[in-house]
Amino acid sequence: MIERFHLRILRELRRCGSLTAAAENLHVTQSAVSHAIKKLEQRLGLPLWRKEGRRLRFTPAGEYVLALAERLLPQLEHAETVLAAMREGRRGVLRIGIECYPCYGWLNGVLAGYLAAWPDVEVDVRQHFQFGGIGALFHHEIDLLVTPDPLEKKSLVFEPVFDYELVLAVSRRHRLAGVGRVTPEMLAEETLLTYPVEQARLDIFTRFLQPAGVLPRAHRTLEITDILLQLVAAGRGVTALPRWLVAQHADALELVALPLGDGLFKQIHLGYRAEDGKVDYLRGFVRQARDA
Repeated sequence: MIERFHLRILRELRRCGSLTAAAENLHVTQSAVSHAIKKLEQRLGLPLWRKEGRRLRFTPAGEYVLALAERLLPQLEHAETVLAAMREGRRGVLRIGIECYPCYGWLNGVLAGYLAAWPDVEVDVRQHFQFGGIGALFHHEIDLLVTPDPLEKKSLVFEPVFDYELVLAVSRRHRLAGVGRVTPEMLAEETLLTYPVEQARLDIFTRFLQPAGVLPRAHRTLEITDILLQLVAAGRGVTALPRWLVAQHADALELVALPLGDGLFKQIHLGYRAEDGKVDYLRGFVRQARDA
């Protein structure tokens, strides 16, 4: 009754907001789109959307079918990609999502070895700010998630691949550069620089500052690690980063890495669907990540 074309129409309508744009993206006429949905509505006995002026608003039935489209279409598209790879003699496709800004450098090192070891696997890396990582795993938009924040779910598996310490990076000329370790109160007059992640997922807030009832004087966000570190080196703020990342830039930028309290330790995990746990090229990536 509900065909794939119907699901694609609803997905494009949500993306574009108009029948004309949806039809253009689907490479069909607007009348074909209208006719297909009208026939489906007749079969279902329910309207899927209503016009409100120039806008289209989904009905509850339309929202339900749209949710179905957002779950099923990525799975079908991924299955077609995998089957095409098999048909062409390639092993498969590994789509990696990343929720860890500092991990891009580490991931590059892992990929270099992995691509050499698995030449018949196509790899696609998707940036974390384009999706919710856990949702992307559930909806088959990615196959592996690099994250410091695993979530216990029966259908997902998270494997730790390396440990790291979160430290405060400051300029060697900063007033805190000579302290043995940082207390939360020391940051009350500082500008804290972080990646653009909600505070609820920033350990410097949730595990260090907030338990002590302290907030920094100012909080700025930046996406690019090199610029963030340049600002720290120029005395424009301080930041919390993995010790290994600060060490890579410490000499060139004259940075100091300071322990946060008694030490703030984390793990990077690789998450994947439990059903994919025996896929050989996925397991190969996990092994490569641990070795790196």
